[in-house]
Amino acid sequence: MADAATIAKLKEKARQLRIESVKLVYQAGSGHPGGSLSAADIMAALFYHAMRYDPKRPDWPDRDRFILSKGHCTPLLYSVFADVGYFPREELKTYRRLGRLTGHPNPKLPGVEIATGSLGQGLSVGHGMALAGKLDKKDYYVYVLLGDGELNEGQVWEAAMSAAQYKSDHLIAIIDNNKVAQDNMTANLKNVEPVDKKFEAFGWHAIRIDGHNMAAVIDALAAAKNVRGKPVVIVADTIKGKGVSYMEGKPDWHGKAPNDEQFKKALEELERGL
Repeated sequence: MADAATIAKLKEKARQLRIESVKLVYQAGSGHPGGSLSAADIMAALFYHAMRYDPKRPDWPDRDRFILSKGHCTPLLYSVFADVGYFPREELKTYRRLGRLTGHPNPKLPGVEIATGSLGQGLSVGHGMALAGKLDKKDYYVYVLLGDGELNEGQVWEAAMSAAQYKSDHLIAIIDNNKVAQDNMTANLKNVEPVDKKFEAFGWHAIRIDGHNMAAVIDALAAAKNVRGKPVVIVADTIKGKGVSYMEGKPDWHGKAPNDEQFKKALEELERGL
């Protein structure tokens, strides 16, 4: 278990990532704020605590791999990448303009393992990377962040079956279970609950947590590394739009930018840590 100082540091990182994510969407006039805000605690725990990587050597063979399978949440991804040093912070000004910072991840950008514009593909690729690590006798972990709406894609479950069959125990899937899809609540589309029990039925080790409880996120990531003989899924129950009152739990804020007044209110709330 991490100490209180580490938890406080990571919570502050998550708050700053939320602020930066909202700024990116506002300046671009488009983007996906809701899912970026819901996954900020997870991303803070991964990139500032759990993962092994070197931004100066993005192709380092022994690095842990990260795949943003819910690829529309680049405001959060790029906020992390700029902060840890994959590219200069000034480049954030070009988000969703012609250049490197595209609306969905492109592997031409350092740190991006695969393009994830289409949902449902990340877990398959992550499983492949984990298998490659075994063949190469490497001990790196592969982390795949998925959305709960993304679980409607059949390819996810094909990958889940394959990963269990091949005992991909260095594969860690994390579900940002914010319960809101692009235009509806996920339960009203195809209800995937109980998510953890479904993965267990497919042969995975499942851990379910409050995805906004930083201590729980840290502990789950540590526990996942100790599982052998099967892949691990962490089902993180989160709130879409977390930290901005008018965005929380609202499908409307899956993929649109705030106006001037809304942006000001969002910053006020995030800066106060609401």
